[in-house]
Amino acid sequence: MKLASLRVVPLVAAAVLAAGCSSLNPFASDKPKPAPLAEFKPSAELVQLWRADIGESGPYLFEPAVVGDSVYAAGEDGDVARFEGGRTVWRVDADTRLSAGVGASRNLAVVVTASGVAIAYGADDGSERWRSNIGAEVLAQPAVDGDLVVLRASDNRLIALNARDGSRRWIYQRANPPLALRNFSGVLLEGNVVLAGFPGGKLVVINSVNGGAITELSVANPRGSTELERVADVAGTPVAGRREVCAVTYQGRMTCFDTSNGNALWTRDFSSSVGMDRDARFAVATDDRDAVHALDVYSGASVWKQDALARRAVSRPLIVGDHIVVGDIEGYVHALDRDSGAFSARSRAGDGPLSAAPRPFGRGFVVQGRDGTVAAYELR
Repeated sequence: MKLASLRVVPLVAAAVLAAGCSSLNPFASDKPKPAPLAEFKPSAELVQLWRADIGESGPYLFEPAVVGDSVYAAGEDGDVARFEGGRTVWRVDADTRLSAGVGASRNLAVVVTASGVAIAYGADDGSERWRSNIGAEVLAQPAVDGDLVVLRASDNRLIALNARDGSRRWIYQRANPPLALRNFSGVLLEGNVVLAGFPGGKLVVINSVNGGAITELSVANPRGSTELERVADVAGTPVAGRREVCAVTYQGRMTCFDTSNGNALWTRDFSSSVGMDRDARFAVATDDRDAVHALDVYSGASVWKQDALARRAVSRPLIVGDHIVVGDIEGYVHALDRDSGAFSARSRAGDGPLSAAPRPFGRGFVVQGRDGTVAAYELR
């Protein structure tokens, strides 16, 4: 079945942490010290356009949402805000702890409480529109588009709500392997399909109208003799172009598929717990040793590897023009030259780790740190 309706959209980028596994948890106390920052001659400038504060993330992973010129952000303590040009358009208090957010459209901004209740606010004025009890823990950023809100529960169920009133539309559930990563990865909602990665290396295309599976693609097949060795979860949100959809797994592979027939265009052995990005030339991903890789998007051939950020808990990469940007555990934003992988610029956004993926914003990007910093940048 054709998947041709998929196209390039702002990525809901997300991090994945293994419960109880310090090798995947950048905040574990027994982690080795981060590699020292490499010296380099800047070839570009990271210009901070504005900076705001939304409150700390606590044990959760909050990602900003970008809609036009507006940035929406939330923190664990319950603050939700809309920023525009660094100005606070509105700010509300959910009066409860939050575990996920923000998902936003031109009409709604959606967050989820630690007790599993989705709250929708009007994008224009921050007024509460509805609350819906999900009955499950939600860690991933909600996906909001048109009349649909899709939430990913931590048990990997997808729960779709009516964006008008929060009523339940459908639930998608599939069998999970015995062991999986604690999943902060969102889903890609575009038009009539929902694209979601699952434990066991599966990428599923779901009908957004009724929640039925359209097709299932194998990004990677679990390998190994123990359940731990066989963990091969899709990391981060899949990325889609006009003719390809790509995804990467932990302890598995990076694979790009032809959207017209679902056949694999290429596949490479790879392991990532944070995810990837792509453009018309490159597929880029951060591996589980914090090295950033660029591969040819048409063949999967290696182009370059930047491994000077070892043990710095590097985020999912984002391609911004001629550069690739990532965040690290000390709050630094690193810009790499897209063609060579060499460092081109660096800036410190805040004191907390930049675990959430950078999000496209105008001609630049926006980041949110675990200390509550929300900062917008341009590369010049």
